[in-house]
Amino acid sequence: MDLADALSLGSGLAWTATYLLIIWTGWKQRTYGMPIAALAANLGWEFIFSFVRPGDGMQLVVNYVWFGFDVVILALVVAYGPREFRFLPRWGFLAMLASVLVMGYLGVDFVSRQFDHGLATFAAFGQNLMMSGLFLSMLIARGSARGQSVWIALAKGVGTALASGASWIWLQDEPWRHGPLLPYLMIATAVLDLAYVVAVYAVARHESGGSPSAPLRLDLTGVR
Repeated sequence: MDLADALSLGSGLAWTATYLLIIWTGWKQRTYGMPIAALAANLGWEFIFSFVRPGDGMQLVVNYVWFGFDVVILALVVAYGPREFRFLPRWGFLAMLASVLVMGYLGVDFVSRQFDHGLATFAAFGQNLMMSGLFLSMLIARGSARGQSVWIALAKGVGTALASGASWIWLQDEPWRHGPLLPYLMIATAVLDLAYVVAVYAVARHESGGSPSAPLRLDLTGVR
């Protein structure tokens, strides 16, 4: 096993841990732990590269597994999402969710076709950048870390960093992918992932008296 394969394996394990932690935390706290737009992009990417333009080898198996995890997260969104959008009737929330899922699929497909010859790399790192920003936004918008944890943040950050390393090695022989966009996506995602880890950890220490594993609460009553 060469270095790129080892990094890819580590990334797959870290992302699998991320999904499992999100599912467990969401089920335990009766909420969902992945921002809806990020989930829509994830489901779109996994569906396209599992069933529409499938790859081969171990990555295809991993795509199937991840798609299954995201379907479970989607079920948590359907079950508990209306509680996070109390200003919408249930039918309005479900209509919004369906619209976001369609837009997520089309966005991934169009990015893949326009920037990556129908392949997965640019769409994957683009949606990872979006996801990293959305996790930070969800932490603030909810006023607490319901469905989130330091361990989720760490697992996501490690998984994406390892995927960046593996992709950087693999793409050295594909000059048409060289340019500033992919390095920007990788670096910007790493910066936001680090910010998310620090933010969740800081909130945990403040609210739990030094124990980041305790449930988080973010008080925004003084923010204007």
